Amino acid sequence: MPKVKPNPHILDIVPYIAGEAKLPGIVRPAKLSSNESPLGASPAAVSACEAACRELERYPDGAAIDLREALARTHGLQSGQIVCGTGSEQLIDGLCRAYAGPGDEVLFTEHAFIMYRVATLACGATPVPVPEVDYTADVDAMLAAVTPRTRIVFIANPNNPTGTVIDREALHRLRERLPEHVMLVVDAAYCEYIGAPDYSFGAELVEPVDGNTVVLHTFSKIYGLAALRVGWARCPQEVALVLHRVRGVFNVSTPAQLAAIAALEDTAHIEKARAHNARWLPWVSEKLDALGFSVTPSAGNFVLVHFADESTRVAADNRLREAGIIVRPVANYGLPAALRITIGLEDENRRLVAALEGFIASR
Repeated sequence: MPKVKPNPHILDIVPYIAGEAKLPGIVRPAKLSSNESPLGASPAAVSACEAACRELERYPDGAAIDLREALARTHGLQSGQIVCGTGSEQLIDGLCRAYAGPGDEVLFTEHAFIMYRVATLACGATPVPVPEVDYTADVDAMLAAVTPRTRIVFIANPNNPTGTVIDREALHRLRERLPEHVMLVVDAAYCEYIGAPDYSFGAELVEPVDGNTVVLHTFSKIYGLAALRVGWARCPQEVALVLHRVRGVFNVSTPAQLAAIAALEDTAHIEKARAHNARWLPWVSEKLDALGFSVTPSAGNFVLVHFADESTRVAADNRLREAGIIVRPVANYGLPAALRITIGLEDENRRLVAALEGFIASR
C-alpha cells in the first residue's frame, strides 16, 4: 500500500523551537530566553487558578463568556468583538486558516515572529517576508509588496525579536493604503510596556461591526500567565464569528480563564511589572552598550544584542551558560550573530552584565 503523506506545504514548515529552560548541573538557572515576566503572575491569579483546579472533571466554558466580558469592561469593547485562544498563536493560525489558502500571500517583516510564517505555510498560502530598515518595519516597503494575491498583513508592534516599534502615523498609513480586501493583523503582545504618546497598537483601527483590522493580545507577557496559554483578539464582530468557527471547542481551560480574569483586575501587579521593566530595560541596554555591544533599541521586555559574527555570538552564549544564564539565539529569525535577552530580576540582570564583562575581558 502507498505510504500516507502530508500535504506538501506542511513539509516546508520548520517546527517552532521554544527558549531553553534547563542547564545541566544548575538547579535554577536565570531563564532569560522566553520574554516571560520576571515578577511572575499576580497572587490573585495564582489563587484563582488553584481554586479552579478543584473541579478538573468539568469542561470549561467553550465561549469564555466571563473572560470576554471582563476584557470588554476593561477595554471598552463589546464582548462580541472578542475571541479567546490558547495564546495568540492559536488566533494567528485561525486567521490564516480562515482568510488565506493556496494561491494567496501573507506579508510580514523579515525578522517577525516566526509563527506568522508557520501559520501561513500550514494553510497552504505563500509567506512574503518584507525587508526592514534598522530592524524596524518599513511601511512603504510593506505596501509595495502587496499584490492582488495578498490576503493578510501581520505586523508586531513592538516586534519580536527586535523590540522595535513604528509610531501611530506609520501604522495608520499602513492601514489606510492597504486595499480593502487585505486584513491587517497587529500583534500587540508587548503593548502594555509602552507609554510613549506617539505609540499605537491599533485599537482605534478596529471597527466594532464591520472592518478589516484585528489586534492580538496575550496574557503571557506582562500578566505572567505564559504556562496557562491565554490570548485574545479584538476584532470586528464579523471576524469574531469566523474565528469562533475555527477555534478549538474548549480551547481555553477553566484555570486559565479564571486566572486571566483575576490578573486583569490586579492593576497594581500590572503596574509593578511595568515599572520593573521601565527601570531595568534601559539599565541593561546602557550597560551592554557601554561594553561595546550593539543593542537594538527596544520597547518590549527584552533586548536584541548583536555580536561581530556568529562565532563570537556562540562564544558569548557559552560564557553565559557557564554562568547559569540562558538567553535566546535567534539564527532562525535570520539573525545568526545576535542574542535576544529578556529583562530579568535585578540579580539576574546584574549577573548577565557581569558575565558579559568577563567575556569581554577574556577576548
